[in-house]
Amino acid sequence: MITITEAFILKLLVSKPTGAYPSELVHESEGKLKRGTIYALLADMENRRLVSSKQIEATPTLALPRTLYSITTTGQTARVEIAKELGFSINADPNLN
Repeated sequence: MITITEAFILKLLVSKPTGAYPSELVHESEGKLKRGTIYALLADMENRRLVSSKQIEATPTLALPRTLYSITTTGQTARVEIAKELGFSINADPNLN
């Protein structure tokens, strides 16, 4: 089972088919996610195979390597399952949609 916060992260990742950086997720959450917790949440979610990550190497315009996260099939399934358990339509709940 995933938490509402994890479902929210998965929702944000669903809208990013090429993936997203943690800083993007914090920004797009409009204050719901914090910089201090996003990395730990994503690491735990990756261990549970809800998300996958890809290292992006440093470039002349990107000074440091970064990690890009994407939702997995397991993550997609988990979103649907929590919506059913909570009695939400996956398209009706703004936190799960």
